[in-house]
Amino acid sequence: MSYKVTLIPGDGIGREVSLAAKRCVDATGVKIEWEEQIAGEEALAKFGTPLPEQVLDSIRKNKIAIKGPIITPVGKGFRSVNVQMRMAMDLYACLRPCKLYKGVKTKYSQVDLVVVRENTEDLYAGIEFSEGRDKTKETIKCIEKLSGASVRQDSAIGIKPISITASKRIVKFAFDYAVKNKRKKVTAVHKANIMKETDGLFLKVAREVAEGYRCQVEFEDRIVDNMCMQLVQKPELYDVLVLPNLYGDILSDLCAGLVGGLGVAPGANIGDSAALFEAVHGSAPKYAGLNKVNPMAMILSGVLMLRHMGETDAADRLEKAVSAVVAEGKDVTYDLKPDRNDPTAVGTSQMADAIIAKLKK
Repeated sequence: MSYKVTLIPGDGIGREVSLAAKRCVDATGVKIEWEEQIAGEEALAKFGTPLPEQVLDSIRKNKIAIKGPIITPVGKGFRSVNVQMRMAMDLYACLRPCKLYKGVKTKYSQVDLVVVRENTEDLYAGIEFSEGRDKTKETIKCIEKLSGASVRQDSAIGIKPISITASKRIVKFAFDYAVKNKRKKVTAVHKANIMKETDGLFLKVAREVAEGYRCQVEFEDRIVDNMCMQLVQKPELYDVLVLPNLYGDILSDLCAGLVGGLGVAPGANIGDSAALFEAVHGSAPKYAGLNKVNPMAMILSGVLMLRHMGETDAADRLEKAVSAVVAEGKDVTYDLKPDRNDPTAVGTSQMADAIIAKLKK
């Protein structure tokens, strides 16, 4: 069987790590026809938009895509292409496995967590009103009238929608993932003690969904600030975490930190009709073209993609090859060496070569 996959190299180091991942996935023997599309800064320069419609059309047609990092300007410029793609394609589930591999520097010895983040609403829905504008002043008046609360007149306003629909499907996704992957526990993370209506609704729905899985998967809930402390102190107690959008973004990076950082953290954004796989680290433009950065996150995103396609054997073999190369510590990039100045560190392409060699043994 062959597959068509949309490949979006991304900005900065994106093309280098994307090529490394492509070569490793091809080396598994799975037949893939790659359809390359550009998004981000390159697309902005060429088409006048960072997210051309043909990119979304390609993903809709192929139903599977893998993407390198795309820059997101801070405080100005275009809105996050990553967020736009998730919203446009209704990729409501962000899947972030955080697994510790032998050979990666970390303070922990046992971490194997999966973060399931709701992707379409909460503060990340992007419903905001700029300070000082007429619509913002109208919004403040409306809020004060309806709630009786006092809002400073020089405020910017953000709206946090949490729905039954989105909460139910993301919690169900987390439980279905746990069952399929023989996970033992799902923990819903929230701030329902303070945000009683929004986070309170998320928690209420999570408890209702959990009832349908009570004979298969354990369920519990944790307040988000306490969860942060628990993860730092005893991550081995947790398994699958399901969270609203903003908390999911923050805790997925925290969990990546437990296993060595964003350079080893794969990711996926999954909906009912399409799936987009991506390295979750940044585009690191200062390293672009230097053949220096670690391709591990992008290659492991390829592993997630293969599993999603049902190519379990190929996924297992590729993950095993990555794990073996990292454990040996010989053909790895500088960040995976005990000493980051180790002259024996290899480049992006050479690490991919070593992983491919392991695959062929």
